[in-house]
Amino acid sequence: MERIDHRGQERDGLRVGGCGVAWLVPLLLLIGLAGVDLTTGERFRVVSWIVLVPSVAAALCGVATTVVFALLSLATYVAVDTAFPDPYRAGNADFVLVALGGALAVVAAELRARRERREGHMRDIAETTRRTVLRPLPAGWAGLEHAGVYLAADTDARVGGDFYDIQPGPHGTRVLVGDVQGKGLGAVETAAALLGTFREAAYHEPDLATVADRLEIRMYRHRGHTAALGRYDGERFATGVLLGFSEQDGDTVEVINFGHEAPLAVGPHGVRPLPGTERLPIGFGHLTGDLAGDVEGHLAESPKETPAPALHPDETLLVVTDGVTEARDRRGEFYALVRELEREVARDPGRPAPDRLVRAVRDGVLRHTRGRLADDTTVFAVRRLPEVSG
Repeated sequence: MERIDHRGQERDGLRVGGCGVAWLVPLLLLIGLAGVDLTTGERFRVVSWIVLVPSVAAALCGVATTVVFALLSLATYVAVDTAFPDPYRAGNADFVLVALGGALAVVAAELRARRERREGHMRDIAETTRRTVLRPLPAGWAGLEHAGVYLAADTDARVGGDFYDIQPGPHGTRVLVGDVQGKGLGAVETAAALLGTFREAAYHEPDLATVADRLEIRMYRHRGHTAALGRYDGERFATGVLLGFSEQDGDTVEVINFGHEAPLAVGPHGVRPLPGTERLPIGFGHLTGDLAGDVEGHLAESPKETPAPALHPDETLLVVTDGVTEARDRRGEFYALVRELEREVARDPGRPAPDRLVRAVRDGVLRHTRGRLADDTTVFAVRRLPEVSG
């Protein structure tokens, strides 16, 4: 799954043609100040303003470049100031000012470089964590064409409570997309726990309902474990959609919905919600008896059937988290997901590719919110590859 920072790329300085040109800004400022001072003569002396040059370099360039501009500023100050007669020279006091400003600029550049290295290290750790929790999916994994995008509400975030996975197995291919309530490391830990259980249960269990039960039990066990560690943070839960693609019947897909928006089947004839078994969010199953057996992990042995609505060969399934459905513009209006998808289909009626749908939703949400996302957002689309469709 591709991660998109909707507020732009990491700052790496001004670049033209792949080369850094941030040093041009303090250089042009230095030349401009020297030229103005020499042009205006004794009436208007601005040579002391050269103290700004190393400060600008410290904000835009590296430490070595800032040192160069600090020394260059001193040399320029001496050269320009000595070009005037004694009565009109700025003198030693301003020379000390330029020297002190250059030294402070070098210190500031070094502190900024250290902070950026530390932030880069933390981003690398977060990225490694993300790839550990949300493993990359190969193209055409398990006979499914898929595409996904993750929009971070926080520009420094790399991981969150949104989760997804595709797990092939002897009983078909299962897909899980969801969102853990809350933010921070607690949400990441919960997502990792659910994904670990999903990957095992989706492979071994013949019934999709049993996979759902395993997720419920994992949530109870996880909450009990964190509470025993003294990190109880409320009745954490997760919404999600669990899909089952059978190898025998390529025209249907099993759907279990844990308090989530229904997956949308998008095809040449329009957009429709795909019905399925409705459950409470993961962690609340005991309230309605959705969980077969008790929360200690003893499941009923009887087989369970999950409704499998028809999925046409020319349709693609789209699942989004609440970052899309709850996205608002400045007037407080929600993003009209279905309407925008229908417009996208009308523009190009054929079998919609997952990456096309994901891009359309991503761009639409960012346009609707003007890049001001209130929540992390995941958009995930999947369809059977033609060679394995029924």
